[in-house]
Amino acid sequence: MSDISAVSKIPSIPDLESRTVPADHQDLRLWLRLLSCCNLVEGEIRGRLRAEFETTLPRFDLMAQLLRVPGGMKMSELSRHMMVTNGNITGITDQLEKEGMVERIKVATDRRSSLIRLTAKGKRTFKKMAKSHEQWIRALFGGLSENSRGALFEALGELKQLAQPKLSGRP
Repeated sequence: MSDISAVSKIPSIPDLESRTVPADHQDLRLWLRLLSCCNLVEGEIRGRLRAEFETTLPRFDLMAQLLRVPGGMKMSELSRHMMVTNGNITGITDQLEKEGMVERIKVATDRRSSLIRLTAKGKRTFKKMAKSHEQWIRALFGGLSENSRGALFEALGELKQLAQPKLSGRP
């Protein structure tokens, strides 16, 4: 496994935040910094999954959902949990099924529905990926002090609460 600390030695690539100027309001600058950080971390994880496991983040995410529900999940449940369309789930599931990572089990009470469940091979494969994923995340955030991580977690929790759709009917 390559060293994540090497990432910090790569020359800075312009990102969304680099488009701002000091005269832009702080909320815009904060939004673009947050988005840039998300894009950078996600890009690193996507690249590592591709390089080390020849897989994608959506496949990893689907397998993670299934590991949490050993009995399996319907496509509509997976779609809702992953916040993507049923079509996306179907394509990923088809690929994983061909590779022997998941299986479809017919629901006795509804002939049109199937439960998607990880196979033994899928569980073994996912656990290897998850172990590496955890190490990558720890390395990416490990440069922050414990206080900074705690403060960031709390601040993002506040933002998440403010950003949740309100009962007023706002989408």
